[in-house]
Amino acid sequence: MKRLLLLLAALFSLMATQAQSYIYKGNSTYTGDIIYTWDGRHLFTGKSTSPKDILLTYNGKQVFKGNSTYASDILYSWSSNKVYKGQSSYTSDILYNYDGRHIYSGNSTYSNDILYTLVGKYIYSGRSTYSANIIYTTSAPIPVPILINIL
Repeated sequence: MKRLLLLLAALFSLMATQAQSYIYKGNSTYTGDIIYTWDGRHLFTGKSTSPKDILLTYNGKQVFKGNSTYASDILYSWSSNKVYKGQSSYTSDILYNYDGRHIYSGNSTYSNDILYTLVGKYIYSGRSTYSANIIYTTSAPIPVPILINIL
């Protein structure tokens, strides 16, 4: 019985890690409008999950170019809801600030510096939440450091 429970737990864990999220163009959820696939670690081109189509790798703290995890391939670092250039943690290297709803330019929280608004499965241009301003629709949450790379 213990083995069966362990096997079931392992299967559920594997299924959870294999779940894919899609990023659709605009206000769409049509398969033909999938422009990126997110597997929880890698961002792929289109609906692909082939290693050759990996655009970015994310470890929870850094975004790497392609399928790399080398320090020399770090594009962004994520700390305290801020996206930093490369491996930096200097205030002067903050590229974006996230307050749980808005992505701001640099370290700002000024409303005129809002670049994008994230509400549910929608990503809007600027501070608008009008359907005409939807840039992307996601099938599940995508980490902000990944989103900023495609915005």
